[in-house]
Amino acid sequence: MSRYEVPWPPADASSETTTRVLGEPAGEARTGRGGHRGPGETDAGGPAPELQDRSPSGAPKGQAQPRHPAEPVGGPAGGGMATGLLGFHGQRTSTVRLRRAARGGSSPVRMLLLHGLAGATSVWRSYEELALDGVEIWEGVLPWGAEGDPGWSVHDDPAEHVERALDAMPGGVDAVIVHSFTAGPALEVLARRAAGRGPRAAVVVAPFHRRSPGDFTWDDALYYLSGFHRILEEGLRIGAGDRIAPALRAAMAMRVRDRIGPYGWQQFFGAYLRSPHLDVAALRLPVLVVAGTEDFAAPPGDARTLAGALPDGRFELFDDCGHFAMVEQPRRFADAVHALLSEAFPDRLANGTAATAVPPPSAPLAVHPLP
Repeated sequence: MSRYEVPWPPADASSETTTRVLGEPAGEARTGRGGHRGPGETDAGGPAPELQDRSPSGAPKGQAQPRHPAEPVGGPAGGGMATGLLGFHGQRTSTVRLRRAARGGSSPVRMLLLHGLAGATSVWRSYEELALDGVEIWEGVLPWGAEGDPGWSVHDDPAEHVERALDAMPGGVDAVIVHSFTAGPALEVLARRAAGRGPRAAVVVAPFHRRSPGDFTWDDALYYLSGFHRILEEGLRIGAGDRIAPALRAAMAMRVRDRIGPYGWQQFFGAYLRSPHLDVAALRLPVLVVAGTEDFAAPPGDARTLAGALPDGRFELFDDCGHFAMVEQPRRFADAVHALLSEAFPDRLANGTAATAVPPPSAPLAVHPLP
């Protein structure tokens, strides 16, 4: 079996490009958790030399430590520079970075995009191109992303990582789009944040949500446990299309599943089980909930139920669409987001314009499993 490589991250997301290696030949030495080299690891499986002489905060020994774990690292935001977060256990676990500056206006709407479990930021490429000119687009790179350290799932609370990403945004977050697994923790955070500390609008794509604990059965647990690899395989299919043969795609999905591990799965299903306890009454901001009729991972009924329970919820169901509405139907998705933002920020987007066509991708989508 030959090596398959997918550009990572996409060329339009960062001026710095690395390579995500997938589907190593059988028998090749692999290191890191789940058979993959972890962040900062060498081929021998230990920490890279540049990380061996570092303090628990991640800074070189002898240098001043940051005042707070969530204090931004690096230079001022903008111009494609990343704002780093020093996260749990001294590991660099989350970042927010500017994906696209606003194309006009003195007071842009700052939008933060948050990917799902084992997700890639390349899922936002089409929305980036189609967004209103007055929208400044930032993306979060969370520890449960495709390039993250699977160790996050053993100890960490995903809601705390979402909260840190929100707090890291220069000037604050005006609106947020969250996908799949991340929707649950993100809504928990938004429900408990005081007025003035949270976004003024939200878009939730393919959420996992039930209104009552009694809505869960053992069949649900069995479906998501025994079929988890199928959900991941669907994400690979959407991301790679015909570039990967079905048999290889299935094998890759199993590799991704193994990398996520039992703790990652329990984080996913645990967030789902907590969803009935979401304080929907506290979510006073307008929330657009988007679902696809063909989504076998997150049932469309979950999205409809969530939207109906929210004080200011609205629901969009896309026909012939699966789990990735922003990829599968980018124009309709962008139009739905435009309508919400224009309602929430009428003064700032009164004269906003958007692209008229979906541009051809400048690079293939990075493979992005779900949920």
